[in-house]
Amino acid sequence: MRATTPDVHLTPHERAARGKAARDRLPRAGHALFEPPANRTDPVEIVERQSAARVPELVPIRYGRMLESPFRFYRGAAAIMASDLGAAPHTGIVAQLCGDAHLLNFRLLASAERHLVFDINDFDETLPGPWEWDVKRLAASLVIAGRENGFSRKQRRAVVRGAVGAYRDAMRGFAGMTNLDVWYTQADADQLRDLLPERLGKGARDRVSHALSTARTRDTEQAYKKLTKVVDGERRIAADPPLIVPLSDLLPHVARHELEQQIRLLIKGYSRSLPSDRRHLLEQFRLVDIARKVVGVGSVGTRCWVLLLLGTDDEDPLLLQAKEADQSVLAPYAGAGEYENQGQRVVSGQRLMQAAGDIFLGWERVTGGIDGLQRDFYVRQLRDWKGIAVPHLMPPDQLEYFGSLCGTTLARAHARSGDRIAIAAYLGSSDSFDRALAEFAELYADQNERDHQALTDAARTGRITAETA
Repeated sequence: MRATTPDVHLTPHERAARGKAARDRLPRAGHALFEPPANRTDPVEIVERQSAARVPELVPIRYGRMLESPFRFYRGAAAIMASDLGAAPHTGIVAQLCGDAHLLNFRLLASAERHLVFDINDFDETLPGPWEWDVKRLAASLVIAGRENGFSRKQRRAVVRGAVGAYRDAMRGFAGMTNLDVWYTQADADQLRDLLPERLGKGARDRVSHALSTARTRDTEQAYKKLTKVVDGERRIAADPPLIVPLSDLLPHVARHELEQQIRLLIKGYSRSLPSDRRHLLEQFRLVDIARKVVGVGSVGTRCWVLLLLGTDDEDPLLLQAKEADQSVLAPYAGAGEYENQGQRVVSGQRLMQAAGDIFLGWERVTGGIDGLQRDFYVRQLRDWKGIAVPHLMPPDQLEYFGSLCGTTLARAHARSGDRIAIAAYLGSSDSFDRALAEFAELYADQNERDHQALTDAARTGRITAETA
């Protein structure tokens, strides 16, 4: 699909007209439909195709995590939903997409100025595409989480309409703002407590306060104490197999030395993707240990390295994560995008969508490693003030509030990259789109349960092997 930047030669009136014209191509009420075709690709086949390029001994862990529940399955099934959305009509209005905008990919993060902000976190699948694909992935995740919590259909509908309505209202607000005002907008987390609706009560305020406090403790120092230990007088990453395996335990001496050299080259090359001041900061650290780490649900099996670096002494640590970047799951349907290096695709999408980014975020391509193949990576800090939602502990009104935060945040990210005036004009002032997505989300949650059952059946018959870890 074409670049996301709006045509600067169009007037606001012309851009709004473009948005309204998209209703002829796909009426807002049309988003309520989800009708899988008779020749829909087998969902297990889609997951297996992804697994074929991953670390073989870790693939059963991925399957085991996806089998735990329909919601866990959904987290690992971005490729399946991309296939479904890619086969359906769309508005043709493009923005930079997260590509996997389920509710757990919105969280508390640290800005470079050491402010706690609420933003999107995961950009492995980022790519330009129809803006509504992200909104639909968010909406379906809210229904799936609501079902897991035992919410009624009426309660789930309220949650989805709250999130989508917040997206619509925010986008209409951004449409009237200047480019610079949109760019500088961010959700300062300390304001979240003050913005809580009165109906949620003191308990909700206390939980938000606790989440803010906890997020500030989830930093490099906390990760350093948790993930490392002293071995023979040297600080090393502690083993926790199969989730964390130090390089010294992973390979024999010669192969280990070769891979370590490749990772040192990765760090040196990656530093060139950083601004000069960040590169200067990185050069003050030295690499002391490396470990392979299992992360997430959908990412399990991709090559992910934890890198322990030290500065002036053992009390001056930096923990980086170098994660393999493959082609976005959206690429077969939205196009490959402008970046040939997949690590650069992830980093560029993240920088475009996030209001506050990691100061060590960068990318590199390496050739070598255990199998000698060429792979793209992106690098970021392992942990820097992160707070993660716990949806299964949320009653309906709290999930509705959280969903509205996600909807507003997603609108801000899309407004930075896409034609916010056209999107706002398409959405309009009525709740037609909100109501349509509430219906779509229920239908897609049904499909997700069928797909989860298909993977369960595949494990039962021996088609796939699943492990718990």
